Amino acid sequence: MAHIILVTGGARSGKSDYAQQQAEALSGPRCFVATCSVHDNEMIERIERHRKARKEADWHTIEEPYELEKVFSVDKGYKTYLVDCLTLWISNIYEKSSQQGAVLEEDDIEKHVRKLFRMIREKNFTVLLVTNEVGMGIVPENAIARKYRDLVGRCNRVCAQLANEVVLVSVGLPLRLK
Repeated sequence: MAHIILVTGGARSGKSDYAQQQAEALSGPRCFVATCSVHDNEMIERIERHRKARKEADWHTIEEPYELEKVFSVDKGYKTYLVDCLTLWISNIYEKSSQQGAVLEEDDIEKHVRKLFRMIREKNFTVLLVTNEVGMGIVPENAIARKYRDLVGRCNRVCAQLANEVVLVSVGLPLRLK
């Protein structure tokens, strides 16, 4: 049975660095699962910085912006997976559904998350899931941003319920919540 660790925190809080350090402390082959979709040059630069940070530690990378459960559908021989990040995954799903004229609801996100956990739970490896804590700031002024915040909030809540461990990283310091 998989061991699942949810790592959350604010933007630039150190959550990705923390998750990477934890993953690299584990033995065996590891896989970085990138959920980012490239939309501009700044994002290309961010991705390159992340790749350089993993280069020395012999990471394999899989890019999957929409269907994370497919990454875990077949055993690829990795002992550790680091998914960075669920926040972008939700953004991608939200954007895709909007482009298709569909309305994405919190219950839909919960179904996606539960499906992902069903795929992961059956395996014998460690998975670190990174996500932003988006509910501690001000209420966004527009409906799209509020909807997105609510979708990410539901995702995070369900993940925290289902994960074996939950760590909040704030100002670079990890705090174990579960």
